[in-house]
Amino acid sequence: MLRSGAVLILILLTAAVLAVGSPHFLDLLNLFNILNQNAPLLIVASALTLVVIGGGFDLSTGAIFALSAVVSAKCAHDPFFIRWFGASACFLVGPMVGLGLGVINGVLITTLRVHSFLATLATALIFRGVAQQIAGGNSLTLFDLMPAIEWPILPRIGLITIAFMTMVGFCVAMAIILSRTIFGRHVFAVGGNEDAAVLAGISPAKVRIGAFALVGLAAGLAGSIGLSRVLAAKASDGAGLEFDAIAGVILGGNSIYGGAGAVWRSWAGVILLALVNNGFNILQIDPFYKDIAKGLIILSSVAIGVRRRA
Repeated sequence: MLRSGAVLILILLTAAVLAVGSPHFLDLLNLFNILNQNAPLLIVASALTLVVIGGGFDLSTGAIFALSAVVSAKCAHDPFFIRWFGASACFLVGPMVGLGLGVINGVLITTLRVHSFLATLATALIFRGVAQQIAGGNSLTLFDLMPAIEWPILPRIGLITIAFMTMVGFCVAMAIILSRTIFGRHVFAVGGNEDAAVLAGISPAKVRIGAFALVGLAAGLAGSIGLSRVLAAKASDGAGLEFDAIAGVILGGNSIYGGAGAVWRSWAGVILLALVNNGFNILQIDPFYKDIAKGLIILSSVAIGVRRRA
């Protein structure tokens, strides 16, 4: 039971330390800022859970984030696009681009029979290179379009932003897909024992393409959220997002061997990482130690997972 709930215990302990160390930690503004700032990461980690449980990895989510944001920003300045769809519709382009790139990942992995780690490492380089070409090495900004794109990004209910509401809806949808649908059961089957899944009439290729498509959709959606937040996009956006997402999934207690896990665990892992980052800021600790602390936490989580499997 201790191993199963280790991430929740760590969250409570970290929150308690931060609450004692800083009177500002429990402020509603600070708590909502933590969630709003980590909305893209929560979205990606939720979808990535399905890939990991299915026995794969995706190292291209950061590049998909960047390419989706760059294409969205480019569309917002295209006269033809603005004429037919309006500038604000550019934020819908990101998820569509991400979905297409995710399908490409899935098809390449299943067709070439290349391990997802290597395949997505290669596609990450390709996607970010394409983003670099589209952006021309510059940052594409939307500040000049602000009057026309206000409605998708400015409305809020108190401290709850559009990004927060989008994140909640998408994360809940991923949890339902994994735990309450036939596709979700097939993901567990393929990740647990692919040969047995084939004998049961399940197509591992279709399951993997579907899982990678969802991750691409999530990364594209995260790219649109990132674009709406800073109103600018460049090829270097999302750098490191893939590693933080994988860290959150694994830190939450999902099996790196596939076949076991839950979306809520990825939420918990991301929140723990977010608390660590926030703690270094509000306690004014030297950020040099931040990566060391995160690395030790992740290593401990993996060690616990391996012992539990044994």
